[in-house]
Amino acid sequence: MAKRPASPNGHGDMPLDRGGKTEALEEAPLLDERLFFPQPAKPAAQTAKSASVAQSTPTNGEAHYHGHRERLRNRYRDGGDAALADYEILELLLFRLIPRRDTKPIAKALLARFGTLGGVFGAPVGLLTEISGVGDAVALDLKLVASVAQRMLKSELTGKPVLSSWKALIDYCHAAMAHEAREQFRLLFLDKRNALIADEVQGFGTIDHTPVYPREVVKRALELSASAVILVHNHPSGDPTPSRADIDMTKTIIDTAKPLGITVHDHVIIGKNGHVSFRALRLI
Repeated sequence: MAKRPASPNGHGDMPLDRGGKTEALEEAPLLDERLFFPQPAKPAAQTAKSASVAQSTPTNGEAHYHGHRERLRNRYRDGGDAALADYEILELLLFRLIPRRDTKPIAKALLARFGTLGGVFGAPVGLLTEISGVGDAVALDLKLVASVAQRMLKSELTGKPVLSSWKALIDYCHAAMAHEAREQFRLLFLDKRNALIADEVQGFGTIDHTPVYPREVVKRALELSASAVILVHNHPSGDPTPSRADIDMTKTIIDTAKPLGITVHDHVIIGKNGHVSFRALRLI
């Protein structure tokens, strides 16, 4: 420790005041003893890491990605969706679902896993949550967005002649079925004006087969007073080419429905990369 300064007489004794009492000397400030010893240098890696953290964290404490979020919002506001890549559109959505985390890596990981935006929104919750950063709540919110999109597309068909809104029909079916992991058999029931009465999924199957019961198809059409029906099912493999079983099943439904005045307008197979119409192929 630092010593007290010596007295003027050189003996270190405390001087006496006129009254014979000791006069306290003002103590000198104590020095940090560590200053007398050399300090070990920090490893270069640790120094570089500290510098990197200092650069990535703004002085106001705001996370580095906050400025990026604002720039991305401005680009979308000024240029619309055409100004953004698919991963940026997804990232922009994830801003609200994951407010305190950099969402760019999550958006890119989702697209890398599922291929397209349609693949992301069509993926089941269980697969979505396998992506780091995507929990149950975020996965359900993504599925909610998909449901909103499907309802929007379906609203374009309701009350309108379906056969004159064919592109809208295909867009809706593609959004609803193209990315399903299992086959599903959907029935679109139409009235005399070919307007949509009901859209129902009759059954689910495996990755390459769905059991279809012609009598149940016709029974449901009669219950709804439908004059016509369009059959739709998906191929999870992505290839919409009809199989022999698809062709035979369609013929059976047509033969069962015709005597009761119910017309099968078409059978559409939906794949990830397109669709096939039996009528266009002259299979009906």
